[in-house]
Amino acid sequence: MKYAALALEDGSVRSGVGFGAVTKSAGEVVFNTGMVGYVQSITDPSFFGQIVCQTYPLIGNYGVDPDEFESDGPKIRGYVISELCRRPSHYRSRQSLDDWLSAAGIPGIEGIDTRELTKTLRIKGTLLGLLAVSPVPIDEDVLRREAATLSDPNLTDLVGQVSVKEPVIYEAVMRGRGEITPAEKTVVLVDCGVKTNIIRCLTRRTCRVIRVPSQSTVEEILHWSPDGVLFSNGPGDPKKAEQAVAAASGLIERSIPVFGICLGNQILALALGCDTYKLKFGHRGQNHPVKDLATGRMYITSQNHGYAVDRESLSGKPVAEIFSNCNDGTTEGITHTKKPLLGVQFHPEAAPGPRDTEFLFDRFLDMIDKDHAVR
Repeated sequence: MKYAALALEDGSVRSGVGFGAVTKSAGEVVFNTGMVGYVQSITDPSFFGQIVCQTYPLIGNYGVDPDEFESDGPKIRGYVISELCRRPSHYRSRQSLDDWLSAAGIPGIEGIDTRELTKTLRIKGTLLGLLAVSPVPIDEDVLRREAATLSDPNLTDLVGQVSVKEPVIYEAVMRGRGEITPAEKTVVLVDCGVKTNIIRCLTRRTCRVIRVPSQSTVEEILHWSPDGVLFSNGPGDPKKAEQAVAAASGLIERSIPVFGICLGNQILALALGCDTYKLKFGHRGQNHPVKDLATGRMYITSQNHGYAVDRESLSGKPVAEIFSNCNDGTTEGITHTKKPLLGVQFHPEAAPGPRDTEFLFDRFLDMIDKDHAVR
């Protein structure tokens, strides 16, 4: 048995049973309402710098399959759940969640009231926390004092820590056959913490994808002669990704077709002179309803973000809101009124989650085709 405790900056401490790595880790404590897809969530770079609390009561029952990774490994700083399944049962499972997180150096705690913790985060907003797992009982007073001195990871450039350092090229794949096929379009993907399935969605659509660092300049992006540019999802405050915002601004000025997903949407908004702000407790899960303002159609979307585009800041700009969140009315998508630009706050690559918004990748490619026709 391992001992575990989670201390929050508000002075509260929750004790439970430890799993994963015997270590101590600090981060922003957030909750995720997803019922499945814990492997994808744990490997999602958008969670970098965060301790994640799962609201679903049982986690780990189907083990860990590397084919479900959204990056090269776990990106969270800690994991908080109600009950851990230590004996997973699934034919694709390669190891248990406990063993996986232990090998990755990620601490976990089970046996606490995650519903109560979630309600606390909804009322007070996200809180900084310190999660400790130990083979011996933990001194809660010491942990509480340490938690009171934590610094907010969002004050740093988290994007730069998860982005690739050198360009990576992904060739197009013929849909359904897994064969290399001549690329019809070249898309430069500015990696702010990209999920692997975004790349798959593009290569399946016969795109050659050039994944470049988030610090890439306009000139470095245009070096690849892209038909379009995609700014990916990622962690933290978009205002800290200053170089990506500057690159987006330059591409928009040149009327290069651009697509932004999640953090990428916020980056495009900042590049257009709009503003962003931090949500009280963010949107994280697979069940967020979004309305298409043009058609009135509703979509259930997968989301993972703690910041949003300020709707009031769109006024007077050549920007139109195209999607809205049905729960709290926040802006979920933007477009430029004159130039080829599309941004969405949710995840159309949809892993985990339903796939009914993948059509947005087709909309992006259609935007490229129309740009080619004009040129």
